[in-house]
Amino acid sequence: MAMAMANTLSSPTTPYSFTRKTIPLYSSPFLPLNLKTSPSFLSLTSHQIRIKPNRRTTLIIAKSNDSDSIDGPDRLISAVCYFYPFFDGIQYGKYVITQFSFLQTLIQPLVPAIRVFKSFPFNGFLVFLTLYFIVVRNPNFSRYVRFNTMQAIVLDVLLIFPDLLERTFNPKDGVGLDLLMSLDSTVFLFLLVSLIYGSSSCFLGQVPRLPIVADAADRQVM
Repeated sequence: MAMAMANTLSSPTTPYSFTRKTIPLYSSPFLPLNLKTSPSFLSLTSHQIRIKPNRRTTLIIAKSNDSDSIDGPDRLISAVCYFYPFFDGIQYGKYVITQFSFLQTLIQPLVPAIRVFKSFPFNGFLVFLTLYFIVVRNPNFSRYVRFNTMQAIVLDVLLIFPDLLERTFNPKDGVGLDLLMSLDSTVFLFLLVSLIYGSSSCFLGQVPRLPIVADAADRQVM
């Protein structure tokens, strides 16, 4: 019987070809009982196949380093940009600043810079052109800087609406004056909160997203 099988395998008329193929243990769905593998991973008996787990485990901890990846100059430039709309809209606080002394104390260190900004009528427009064409449209600056700069610009552009409203309706007394005072105070407080939130977030390396303004800034910054 063995001789006949040997003659069959060695016969030239039989078109058998044998190729050696290695099947990884982890990808094969069936394990033959006579498979020999490393005893440290696989132990086979006549009744069962038992896979011993590898005792070496690797613990991977994901940690976000987004705030650490932003350079100090980028944080500083982004934080300073939020002073632009605040300086440009400081006149809207003429009512609320006189009523609350802590606001006077908070703004007092900024008075010299505000006076320089307001000393020339076209300073605001020149700052706008500088920030938009030299910073926002300059790919040499990081997207973090360009986004925060654009957010400050959009916030300043929105000041056109209360300015037009004041020029159109300028009541001297009565309910109209009360509404105007409320509008101006709301605009000023929003600018103040945006300044504190935007600048502090930039100093910490975070991305401040102001309501309404953030989406418009995203569309302008590629």
